Amino acid sequence: MDRMDMEKRRGEPEGCLVAAIRLPVRIVALVVVVPVRLVWDALVVSGRFLYEKALVPLGRGLGLLLRAVFVWPLVMLGRALAWLCRVLIAIPAQWLYAHVLTPLGHGLTWLCRTLIAAPAMWLYSQVLVPLGRAVLTGLRWLGLALFVWPWVALWRYVLAPLGHALAWLGRMLIVIPLTWLWQYVLAPVGRALAWAAAGLGRGLATLLRWVFVVPLVALWRYVLAPVGRALLIVGREIADALAIAWRIAGRVSRAVGRFLGRLLRRTFVEPVRWTYRTVLTPLGHAVRDHVWRPVARIGREVRASVRQARAEVRRALFGAPKRPEHAAEPLVGDRREPHSAQARTLGSSTTPLTKTDIH
Repeated sequence: MDRMDMEKRRGEPEGCLVAAIRLPVRIVALVVVVPVRLVWDALVVSGRFLYEKALVPLGRGLGLLLRAVFVWPLVMLGRALAWLCRVLIAIPAQWLYAHVLTPLGHGLTWLCRTLIAAPAMWLYSQVLVPLGRAVLTGLRWLGLALFVWPWVALWRYVLAPLGHALAWLGRMLIVIPLTWLWQYVLAPVGRALAWAAAGLGRGLATLLRWVFVVPLVALWRYVLAPVGRALLIVGREIADALAIAWRIAGRVSRAVGRFLGRLLRRTFVEPVRWTYRTVLTPLGHAVRDHVWRPVARIGREVRASVRQARAEVRRALFGAPKRPEHAAEPLVGDRREPHSAQARTLGSSTTPLTKTDIH
């Protein structure tokens, strides 16, 4: 309901019927409309969430899948078929048309024009046209002599005088008597009948007015119009009550939504966030700093120790690798094992990788 219309209606004088109907109707409308509005807003939010989070990604995925499965293969197949048709049909047909059919057509055209068209045109212009003109002129004069001139003479000398005589006879025997009969007999009788019919019509109109029209007007004025105005007032108040109840229900629905959002945030989101920030994050950092990193460092040291032990065993069994006489440095290619001065001794736990003493 428009606000301007409602303000105009509030400015109008109100009777006791309006005041008695308005409050109960608005209370009933508010009780009925609020649950409907809550359910409607819940359905709208659910549908919007389902559409944005499920249907749209699903539709895009299905579109991509259908495009990959059907569209692109069909497009490639169509391009391949177009290329094959062009190579196998269009190009040979174009060459055949340009180098075979076109010269053959030109030759046939010249031959037909020389052997058929030129003699036919000469025969038409020199023989058939003069002969046709002569025959047409003879038939024209023959038709005029046989059909037109006899009918013209018959109309001029026989039918026209006979028509004039019949017209004078019909006027004297039919038109003048009928005119006199209408003027002095039928017209006065018709006027008398019209006057009588008019009086009878006025009497019937008066009778019908008092029998039908006056009761119907009274029924409309004193019964139907007041009932209609009352029903209009009731319907207007119901519409206003529904509009106000719908707006109030919208506010209630928004308040309920905000309350549920705050309740969900206070009961679920903030505890989960606090647990993540206060408990899980420090616990993860502690596990990373005090468990995973020491374990990883010990694993690297164990691997280095095993590698050094394997190098010492190989050196004890097979001897140290030979060095060239002119080179004082160890072999460049022997990079898998550490230098003997950097190897771990019996009294120290220093490793070449960590460079620290582990006691």
